[in-house]
This record gives sequence, C-alpha cells and structure tokens, in this order.
Amino acid sequence: MIDRTVVALVVVLAALLAAGGVLPNWALSYASVSLYTGIVALGMVLMIRTGLVSFGQGLYYALGAYSAGTLVHVWKISDLLAMLVAGCLVAALVAFVLGFLLARYRDIFFAMLSLAFSMILYGLLVKSSELGSTDGFGLSVKTFAGIELEHPRLVIFSVACVIAFTCAIGMHYYFKSHLGRVASAIKDNELRVEYMGTSVKRVIHINYVISAALAGIGGALMAGTIGHVDPDTTAYWTTSGEFVFISIFGGSASVFAPLLGSAIFEAVRTFALQYFPNTWQMTLGVTMLLVIMFLPGGIWSLFTRARKAA
Repeated sequence: MIDRTVVALVVVLAALLAAGGVLPNWALSYASVSLYTGIVALGMVLMIRTGLVSFGQGLYYALGAYSAGTLVHVWKISDLLAMLVAGCLVAALVAFVLGFLLARYRDIFFAMLSLAFSMILYGLLVKSSELGSTDGFGLSVKTFAGIELEHPRLVIFSVACVIAFTCAIGMHYYFKSHLGRVASAIKDNELRVEYMGTSVKRVIHINYVISAALAGIGGALMAGTIGHVDPDTTAYWTTSGEFVFISIFGGSASVFAPLLGSAIFEAVRTFALQYFPNTWQMTLGVTMLLVIMFLPGGIWSLFTRARKAA
C-alpha cells in the first residue's frame, strides 16, 4: 500500500531540488535555515510525543555545530559529509551518556535539567579561548564526500533538502513502529506501559538519543551554511527556546509539521526584523499566543481539520 505521507515528502523534496537552481541567494539561505532548524524540531516532536519537552536542545545543536567547526578549525577537514557525521555522532554519544540520568525525570524537572546541561556547555564555550570564546570562529566548506564544490551555496542547500526529508521519512516510519507507538502510550499513561512489560526509561533514553542526533545534524548543517559558529546562536537558552517555539508552532501530528513550522517561523522572524526591528520579539510572542489560542494543535491542525471536513 502506498504511503501518502512518504509520497508527499518525496514530491516536495523533488520540487525544492528543482527550484534550487533558479532561486536567488537570499531564498536559498532562507530555505537552508528553515531546513536545518526543521531537522532539530523533528527531534523535539519525538520528545513531545513521548510526553517530554526539552529546554536544552541547544546543547546538541551546539555540539553538532562545534564538532563540524572543529574539523575545519583544528583538523583542517572541510568536507561537509564528514562534518555532518561528526556532528551526529558527537551529539548522539553525549546524549547516550546523559540519557541515563535524564530518563529518570519527567515534566518540569526534565525540562530544567536539560536546560542546565545546555547552559553548562554555553559557559564552557564562552570561557574557551581556543574555540573563539564569545566570538566563536569562522569556517568554510570546500568538498562533499571528497568532491570539490563549484557552487557551495547550492550544494549545501541540496544536501540540506535531502537530509531533512530523509530524516522526516525515517521519523515517519519510526512513529509507526512499535517504539514510536509506545512513545505515545507513555505520554498517555506511563504506568500502564510499565505494566505491559516495557521499560519506560529505555524508550525515553532511545528517543532522547535520536532527538539529540537530529539536533547534531541540524547544528552541523548550520555551521556549513552560515560559515560561523558561536555560543550565543547555538548553546544559549534562547536558541533552545526557539526550537520549542517551532515545535509548538508547527504541531506534532505529522513529520511535515516541524518543517512547515520552521519555514513559517523564519518567515515571521524575517518580516518582524525588517518592519519592527525594535519589537520583533514581541511580534513573535503575539504570533505564538494567537496560535496557542486558536490553533492549540499547531499550524498543522488546519490540514487535519480540512481533511476531516472533506
């Protein structure tokens, strides 16, 4: 049986790749930012489906970005594929270790503890002169899988598209798997899941590692796209807050939701910065309030309602 969600994802991916060759540079930059933040938001949606909200996703976003940047800055490896692998593995490894502790906590305790770890990393990065302290450092991508890049901006955009939609397809199938369904059951009634013989801590631990790996990939893509990493735009609590914002904004009913939420969020922020530079945060706040009041299920709930009404 054909999975309509997967078909839709492939169609949108093909459309974006086809449009990449004609889009202006500003549009490529906007789309790339939306894609790598959307990847991080995918991991956030997984945690939300498990009944948990992480306010420290910037920890793994920063680890992914700094792992990619360190390859260039220290090891002189400017290959985008190597940067993505490094960012994913480092983030997943740290999450695996911290997950043994975090899987024991729930609700606000989980949220605040995850935030605390993110701010610890922020403090370490700010104090590290080798990594540029508060200024961070620049980097450049020269190859992908050993192939020289003639048009880096277009290649990075294309890679971001493929990775984002591949992650979305993977998460779609994961949500439909046993572990994905158990995650939703944990959110509804954790005690009953334990009675059925499934380890809640184990499932949360696995989901936490997957979420961190996605954040690491997003951070590495960010480093390659922007060409610069610094603590304020990666590990600071406001960055983690943006990922929570995007996840709530888009909703968690579909893997399309975080990608759509990220694109709309970046559009609103760009508009607010251009026309309301002194009060752009308030514009974002009002937008979030309107979504919570009228679309508590996120932007994607509009499509869900339309489908039910059809």
